[in-house]
Amino acid sequence: MKTINHVSEMIEISKDYGGKSVGFVPTMGALHAGHLSLVKEARKQNDIVVVSVFVNPAQFGPREDFSAYPRMIDKDQKLLEGENVDYMFSPETSEMYPKDFSTSIHVGNLTDYLCGYYRPGHFDGVVLVVNKLFNIVKPTRAYFGQKDAQQFRVLKSMVCDLNMNVEMIEMPIVREADGLALSSRNMYLSPEERKEAPILHLAIKYAVDQIKLGRKDAYKIKREAMNKLGIYPDIKIQYFEIVDEKTLVPVSKITSKVIVAAAIFLGKTRLIDNEIVNV
Repeated sequence: MKTINHVSEMIEISKDYGGKSVGFVPTMGALHAGHLSLVKEARKQNDIVVVSVFVNPAQFGPREDFSAYPRMIDKDQKLLEGENVDYMFSPETSEMYPKDFSTSIHVGNLTDYLCGYYRPGHFDGVVLVVNKLFNIVKPTRAYFGQKDAQQFRVLKSMVCDLNMNVEMIEMPIVREADGLALSSRNMYLSPEERKEAPILHLAIKYAVDQIKLGRKDAYKIKREAMNKLGIYPDIKIQYFEIVDEKTLVPVSKITSKVIVAAAIFLGKTRLIDNEIVNV
C-alpha cells in the first residue's frame, strides 16, 4: 500500500488507472470493523482500492468535536495494509482547504430533516469534501455505511444532480454483539454509558417490529419507542423519526418504505442509528 499525502500526487495517480475499476472508501479515520466491511467489498468488486483518511473540518459545527475527534493514523495504516488497499490518501487540512478557499455546495430538501435539521451546515461540509475527493480520486464506485443513511442519500442526490460518473453503494450497518452500531465515537463512552448504549438500537428495533406487524400510525409507534429510551435518565433524545426512505420527510401514516432513525446524547456522546423497513 502506498500512502499519499498530497492532492497533486493523488491526481497524477488517478490519471493513470489504465482503464481499471477503482473502489473508493472515504473515511475520517479511527477505523473499525464497519469501515473495513466497506473496504472488503471494494476489494472484491474493483481492481484498485483507495481509502481516504481525512478529518473534515467543514462538517463540524462550532461546538462540535473536531479537535477531539480521534486520530489514529498509524493504526489506520496497518489496518488498511492488512486489507490489501492500494492507496491511502491522507492529506493535510491545508491541502484540501487552502487559505483562499471560498467555494460551497448545498443540497436542499434532503438536508431539512434528521441530522440536517439539528446540525445546520453539516451536510454542506460533507458534500463539499466528497465532491473534492471524487474529483481527486476519480473512483468507479464509492462505498458508504447505512449508519449514515441521510448522508448517503444526500451524496447520491449530489452525484445525480451534478452528473458524476460514480456508482454509489450503501453497505449494511456493522454492529457489536449487543446491537450497538459501530462508530468511531463509541470510544468516548464511559463503561457505564457503554452498557446503556444498546438501548438505542432496541428502541429502533421495537418500532421496526411494530411496522412489520402492520401498524400504520407513525406517531404512536414513535412515542412507544421513545418511552423505551426513557429508562435511562442520562439519555437525551435529539430526534426519533419515521421518515420516507427516499425523501426523508417524516410520515404520519406508514404505507411505503421508511427509515426509522434516531439520534441521542448519552452523556456528551452523540450516537445515531437507523433501520430501513420495506413495508
